[in-house]
Amino acid sequence: MAVLSDQLASAIAELEDEKVLELVKERLEAGIAPLEIVGALQEGMTEVGLRFESGEYFLSELVMCGEIMKEAMEILEPHLAGAQQEHRGNIVIGTVRGDVHDLGKNIVVMLLKGAGYNVVDLGVDVPTEKFIEAINEYNAPLVGMSVLLTGCQDAMKDTIEAIRAAGLNVTVLIGGNYVDEMVKDSVGADYFGKSASDAVKIAEKVFAAH
Repeated sequence: MAVLSDQLASAIAELEDEKVLELVKERLEAGIAPLEIVGALQEGMTEVGLRFESGEYFLSELVMCGEIMKEAMEILEPHLAGAQQEHRGNIVIGTVRGDVHDLGKNIVVMLLKGAGYNVVDLGVDVPTEKFIEAINEYNAPLVGMSVLLTGCQDAMKDTIEAIRAAGLNVTVLIGGNYVDEMVKDSVGADYFGKSASDAVKIAEKVFAAH
């Protein structure tokens, strides 16, 4: 477990929701740049991801961290509107057609946002053409697809085939409770993730290559 010197980063890593929101408000009132505050939140979220990976934290802690981050960002977003936000890049993500489960996807979205990416969340039960439109519109080098139901695997495969057929230069990452190397190869994806923190690591790799 890392020792975080920043009080706000430490508070979110310890899942102290009231303290996080209080510190965000205090720093805004003190005139600290909103992006600097976001940076501290990202540092704390990174630590949460590491604790989840090591087994210290479980899914419930990840969900809680995501909720705290969401509340903090609701306070910050009006102040960020006029700031020069420097995202690390665009990522399109959604749950494939026929599947309406979004808990895992939402955790991934929170962690990716916390890591500094602009995440275009298409929601659940996303049709193929919506993925293609968003990849084109945002010129995203990475698309994430979430699936929980094995019966929706064909929809995932169809979507990936359509993306390839459209000639889009995009890396495809899939995630879900049952995905593995075999599923990845079967549907034609480039990467698979077993945890939300896997998605952040893969995004780092993909964007480092661009």
